[in-house]
Amino acid sequence: MLFTDDIILIDKTRERVNDKLEVSRQTLEAKGFRLNKSKMKYLECKFSVALDEVDVEVEWTIPERESLKYLGYVIQGNGDIDDYVTHRIGKAWMKWRLVSTVFVIREYHINLKVSST
Repeated sequence: MLFTDDIILIDKTRERVNDKLEVSRQTLEAKGFRLNKSKMKYLECKFSVALDEVDVEVEWTIPERESLKYLGYVIQGNGDIDDYVTHRIGKAWMKWRLVSTVFVIREYHINLKVSST
């Protein structure tokens, strides 16, 4: 059995996204891939005012999210980057906490604390 991750379908209308999703599902299943319905989600980005359309679904309804993580980036439906910036700052602080303990331990030799290039 084969698996793939992180497929994005983009179009201007939900109906056309539904069509692409159905074609993608049929193609992937014909090639031996299997879609994991429990991991599927969608994000609607409204960059212009549009009418409400039908839900995204093929044989099942896909849950909608306010933001999602794709290839390490947090994408928000409203176009903001606040979640991504907050995420990156948190990751940087975690890394700093890991290395900062080396600087306060007196038993470590100075050559271990400073990298020479």
